[in-house]
Amino acid sequence: MARTNSDDLLMEDDLAAAFLGGDDELTAPVETEEVVEEEVPQESGESVEDEWENTDDFPGQLAVDVFETADKLVVKARTAGISKSDLDVSISDNILTISGVLSGGEDEQTTRWHIQECYWGEFSRTIALPVQVKEDENSVKAELKDGVLTITFEKEKTEAPKKIAIQ
Repeated sequence: MARTNSDDLLMEDDLAAAFLGGDDELTAPVETEEVVEEEVPQESGESVEDEWENTDDFPGQLAVDVFETADKLVVKARTAGISKSDLDVSISDNILTISGVLSGGEDEQTTRWHIQECYWGEFSRTIALPVQVKEDENSVKAELKDGVLTITFEKEKTEAPKKIAIQ
């Protein structure tokens, strides 16, 4: 049996009654309003599908793993299909930025897509690193191997907080 929007309202009202009142309210009839979906007017003749497909203004996000060892902070990103020349990695004030372009998804002879799940185009990811790291060239190592970008930072040595005696 398919559920309708009014079924959802009934369930929400039942839940509200269960938390706000006694058990006797659960058996009382609940009035619901019929939900009518309104058509949203589109500007410039674009359909809703066209709006969803137009993602040129938003670069794709890059998924990352960030973890630390006793003396290192490691950032790993899956970058399969991206060459070193198409990647840009920079750090400033403990903010890491990884950006680039994933090309290869375009085919001029395509007349109709059946499934398109792969992201092609620009991507960018900016991460505030969770610990202080050394940013000089000798303390940072970036390696692209088997489609995984691994960036390893040496952590800054931080002194333990010093206790201040209260007089």
